Amino acid sequence: MEWFTDLFTMQFLTALLSIVVIDLVLAGDNAIVIALAARNLPPHLQKKAIVWGTIGAVVVRSAMTIGVVWLLKIPGLLLVGGLALVWIAYKLLAAEDDGEGHGSGANTLVGAMKTIIIADAVMGVDNVLAVAGAAHGSFLLVVLGLLISIPIVVWGSSLVLKLMARFPAVIFIGAGVLAFTAVKMIVHEPVTKEFFESQPVVYWGLYVVIIGGVLGAGWLTQKRRDARGAGEKPVESH
Repeated sequence: MEWFTDLFTMQFLTALLSIVVIDLVLAGDNAIVIALAARNLPPHLQKKAIVWGTIGAVVVRSAMTIGVVWLLKIPGLLLVGGLALVWIAYKLLAAEDDGEGHGSGANTLVGAMKTIIIADAVMGVDNVLAVAGAAHGSFLLVVLGLLISIPIVVWGSSLVLKLMARFPAVIFIGAGVLAFTAVKMIVHEPVTKEFFESQPVVYWGLYVVIIGGVLGAGWLTQKRRDARGAGEKPVESH
């Protein structure tokens, strides 16, 4: 029962508080991904996507934390993850909304959950490193911290989803935040970090190009789709 008594030590509680704070600070990106992925689902499936997507993301992140030492040995991991997140941000922004919930609801729900889990795994690399450092090797601390953060992420996702429904511009803000996170991963990749730190113009230019590119490409895709949809509408006879 020694592990049980350790739960009440000041060191354990301080480390747990640190992990919860880290998880909460980083929960914003997760909430945005979940809300963007679930926004086109029928209302009765949105809650399921939020809850199960969050749980799936936590499971994946817990597994990543176990292998954090191994992950640290992979060169270019943050660079590849950042590039993948750029694509995810664009796809979430340009995702088609048929407005009717057409297609198989189950497939749509599964698709949203897959997007949430993959995006969180990509974003979670640097997050896992921060949490693992605060946990000092205690997997129990990591799991407790993630479990405590679940209701915050679920609540945050629901709030962002409501804002997106009421203010469509929030969708672009959310995609911009994801693009910003992607650039941050790329410039902090150990393989490229020294180069970017020595080239401030390239460093900040990359933020402008990628964020502007994701938002611009998403906006153009939506405009083209709207124009195509308007052209396909039958002309009413009088």
